[in-house]
Amino acid sequence: MKILLVNDYATPTGGAELLTLALRDGLRERGHEVRVFASSARLDGGDSFADTECLGTTSSWRVLLQAVNPWAFGRLRHLLAVFQPDIVHVGIFLTQLSPVILPLLREIPSVYQVHWYRPICPVGTKTLPDGSICRVPAGTVCYRNRCLPLRHLPSRMVQMTLWRHWRGVFKRIIVNSNAAKRRLEAEGFGPLEVLYPGVPTLPLRPPLSFPPTIAFAGRFMHQKGAEVLLRAFGKVVERVPQARLLLAGDGPDRQALDRLITALGVSSHVSLLGHLPRAEVEHHFASAWVQAVPSRFAESFGLVAVEAMMRGTAVVASASDGLTEIVRDGQTGFLVPPADAGALAEALVRILSNRELAERLGEAGREVALTHFRWETYLDKIVEVYLTISHRG
Repeated sequence: MKILLVNDYATPTGGAELLTLALRDGLRERGHEVRVFASSARLDGGDSFADTECLGTTSSWRVLLQAVNPWAFGRLRHLLAVFQPDIVHVGIFLTQLSPVILPLLREIPSVYQVHWYRPICPVGTKTLPDGSICRVPAGTVCYRNRCLPLRHLPSRMVQMTLWRHWRGVFKRIIVNSNAAKRRLEAEGFGPLEVLYPGVPTLPLRPPLSFPPTIAFAGRFMHQKGAEVLLRAFGKVVERVPQARLLLAGDGPDRQALDRLITALGVSSHVSLLGHLPRAEVEHHFASAWVQAVPSRFAESFGLVAVEAMMRGTAVVASASDGLTEIVRDGQTGFLVPPADAGALAEALVRILSNRELAERLGEAGREVALTHFRWETYLDKIVEVYLTISHRG
């Protein structure tokens, strides 16, 4: 088949982007002809893996492109005419490409994979500034609840109106968890099909050795909770003085995290690894006793948690949405309230103080990952979706 993958970004710096890259490579290995279409915007300065790009930006002008991006429409129209794909698979597209691309897909079998809550929430998190879950439909309430500044409200409302008008072009819509399905359906979005993403099968990490180490991988931004983890780690070091913390990633909060590390007096315990290719992350994290996923918002899934479990690493994660379907509390790790540094510290200390427990949780996590989150299983199901909706199905 000829398959076109569409995503706002094509820099391998986030879960959706990494999944798109892996999907491209996996489909090509199976003999399919695959191209990637994305904006020219770069997250954290990463290199793009897109075959075709349109105008994108991370500047303040982005708010206009999110509503109407004529460059996305023009470039995609040309690509569709030249490439003539059998399938178009759309991922994240509401932060750069805008809904104006959707009319181009009316005559092409297309699938939309929802990676977060942007289809029902202009900021994508469905979480209010105080950390509580938003339970009302998007509208002017987004300004009243201080989720959006007034200057951004008109363009976001235009975007949501266009999205609702044209979203019927998709023949299938898949979501990454049952929690995401319930949250989207509660606002009239559907029908939806749950398909858990997968990760490649990795060798089991070596037996754990000292020092007891915590790992974190993700963008350094408020929603991902690295700041919560650092505050928790300050408490951890008081009780486990030999503890170490590995932070892999980059992002807008990097300097703030540097300052917090200094303020907490834990500089000698923390290693900032920067943004690394996945193979290097796995090399560094092979020694980790536990991986922290302290997301402040409702994650629709949590690919880093699955990667840790596949490695055989225990996971402590926020008890929110998709993460609760990955981490089995007390069996493969622990679930804690989002943004609760005290509860996070307690769970981390419990694991770092007991190597036998860390080994047992990690082994159980690997079994769950091998059973439910294999990459080949995910790829098989994606291809099945393609065949079902394509003219070949």
